Amino acid sequence: YRILRAPWNQPPGSEKNEGDQSADHAAFFLNGEIIGVGRLDLFENEYGQVRFMAVENNYQGCGIGKSIVQYLEDSSLARGDKGMILHARENALEFYNKLGYSLVEKSHLLFGEIQHYLMSKDYVDRK
Repeated sequence: YRILRAPWNQPPGSEKNEGDQSADHAAFFLNGEIIGVGRLDLFENEYGQVRFMAVENNYQGCGIGKSIVQYLEDSSLARGDKGMILHARENALEFYNKLGYSLVEKSHLLFGEIQHYLMSKDYVDRK
């Protein structure tokens, strides 16, 4: 919530949705504090979807986000998914590109101001 919602004046609880119960969640802890999170949803056509990915600003660039994405990819691959999709904010495009994701297209505008881009990754090299 602190990273993905609060800066845009979204109410507490807006980070929750109907997929919370069926999704695989990942959290990175440091000294009992959550400093990174991510979620794996089942998309369609046997693809997983990374959602609600965030790392506290002070810890970005330390490998935490990469570890979370790798964990989510491993979980997705273990259940038999063919690949992964996600909708990245503009400031995260380079991060996902370094992890092997390809830009597909401009997607939606969140909260009327945060441009997102559809990215995808196939697991052809990981099976």
